Amino acid sequence: MLRLVLLVAFLSLTAAPAAAQSTRELGNFEKWSAFTYLEEGKPVCYLASQPSDSKGGPQNRGQVFLKVTHRPGAKAIDVVSFGAGYTLKANSEAEATVGGTVFKLFTKDDRAWAHDEKTDKALVQALVKGATLVVKAAPTRGPESTDSFSLTGFGRAHQAINQACGVK
Repeated sequence: MLRLVLLVAFLSLTAAPAAAQSTRELGNFEKWSAFTYLEEGKPVCYLASQPSDSKGGPQNRGQVFLKVTHRPGAKAIDVVSFGAGYTLKANSEAEATVGGTVFKLFTKDDRAWAHDEKTDKALVQALVKGATLVVKAAPTRGPESTDSFSLTGFGRAHQAINQACGVK
């Protein structure tokens, strides 16, 4: 069920309907699922999960997820994105904490991303080694949300997308 929810969530966020026809599951790794598809003939690989615990945030919150994407054809590797399930406060930052290290993420609409490639890489390395990720974010109205993600299986899911997209 989790895999289906993650797949539907991801596909609803993409503009290319052709991606839906070619998405292939690479595997389910404890709390994380990995997928690949072709975009303009080039592989895209991603892993995703939903939080194991969520607190706060506005009522009627939508789908919450964390995703790491490789687009080797665009030279975009380990791009981390957080889907809050609500519109984030303008000009705010979300905080992603792994093992005591805090990473600041910029926000736009209902998503948050690392500010640069260096932060993406450092965050992914922390996710591979860590046990839990906690993301705090502020909605346009209402209380701040706190989402906790188990990192069990993250490393194996990351290896699967690395292999599928030829990333070393």
